[in-house]
Amino acid sequence: MKKTLVSALTTALVVGAASTTFAAANPFSDVPADHWAYDAVSQLAADGVIEGYGDSTFKGNRNITRYEMAQMVAKAMAKNTSGADKALVDKLAAEFAEELNNLGVRVAKLERNADMVKWNGKAEYTFTRNHYEGEPARTATEDRDTNTHKFLFRLEPSAEVNENWHVNARLDAEWDASDDLNTNAATRNDSSKVELKRIWAQGDYKNFTVKAGKFANTIANDLVFDDPFSGIGVVFGGKDLKATVNFGRERDNINFGSTSTYWGIGLNYDASKLSARAGYQHFKFDDWGTLTGLNALNGRDSDGIWSIGAGYRFDKNFAIDATYARSNFSEVAGVPVTNEKTAFAYGVSYKGAEAANKGTWGAWVGYRYLGTMVALDPTYDVVKSGFKGLELGVKYVPWKNIVTQVQYGTGKRISDNQKYNTLFGRVEFLF
Repeated sequence: MKKTLVSALTTALVVGAASTTFAAANPFSDVPADHWAYDAVSQLAADGVIEGYGDSTFKGNRNITRYEMAQMVAKAMAKNTSGADKALVDKLAAEFAEELNNLGVRVAKLERNADMVKWNGKAEYTFTRNHYEGEPARTATEDRDTNTHKFLFRLEPSAEVNENWHVNARLDAEWDASDDLNTNAATRNDSSKVELKRIWAQGDYKNFTVKAGKFANTIANDLVFDDPFSGIGVVFGGKDLKATVNFGRERDNINFGSTSTYWGIGLNYDASKLSARAGYQHFKFDDWGTLTGLNALNGRDSDGIWSIGAGYRFDKNFAIDATYARSNFSEVAGVPVTNEKTAFAYGVSYKGAEAANKGTWGAWVGYRYLGTMVALDPTYDVVKSGFKGLELGVKYVPWKNIVTQVQYGTGKRISDNQKYNTLFGRVEFLF
């Protein structure tokens, strides 16, 4: 519906008029001092939001176009407004967003406030084939090879609270399609589930970031554990050197199957080519004896893990990285765990797949030794905790935001040298 210029201004763009001294001179000859819109028109003219005609008239009774209105909104947006005035201008900017964009007006503030919640996510299919040499058949009709087909749908919303704080979450819907291929009705079950994996508030400031809630561990997470924990974490420092302090509770799939009180400290250095890291993480388990049948871990119910690592990027294509970690345990219930108290991983990578760039790819090769007292729940897909072996992998982006990968792992179980190999394939659709 058409609006007159005076009507539009007085109902929508009277920004800050009540608290500012008006210009003394009459800006337009056709808006006398006794006109009901005089104060608003005078203030907006003084602020540069509106302009009259060359003959010093305003012509406030004529109908205006959306582009004319958008021009006035753009000028109002350039002002420093707050409170109700700012909300009013943002609302108008959202209404005239298309015209503002066509006029080349940058609306960064509008975008931040009009789109307070941003969504990312992915749909993913993963195939895994595990083969264990010497492993007995589980049933008369099954062998030592196991295949899994898993689907994942993930949503990751991020909601702005203010210019420093956001609330973030991760919601996963998972389905193991392997059950659909299971011909044994007695062992078949509905493996689908929907779970809120992470939820945390994050405050970003100049020299530090604070997180509170359930969020991912970032201290030697590839090697020790990358499950989320519930608690608080603070990262502080400069551009190249940062320190991390975490404290909370961990209850996800660590090797011991126990919930634990967790705290950790870490130090990270990351320059243009060289990176280095060090950390200590401590876990005090709640119910170790109940879950394992053992009274204690060497008379204790906690595990302390030290870790160090470094990486170097030779150029835009080649990089190397290595991480080492060690537990402070020497035995469990009188049984030495020398082989299980150490974990390390090293490898070399070439290029890298970039989801936004079609045709990009990356490859890597590495060796992993993952003792169970240290690698509680590591990231690696084809060498698991309690195993040692070689890992090879490649990622490729056939189309924008579609990432495919294939990995192969081969090695032995640390405890008894039983040989194994794993084939892993995945395709991700990112949005």
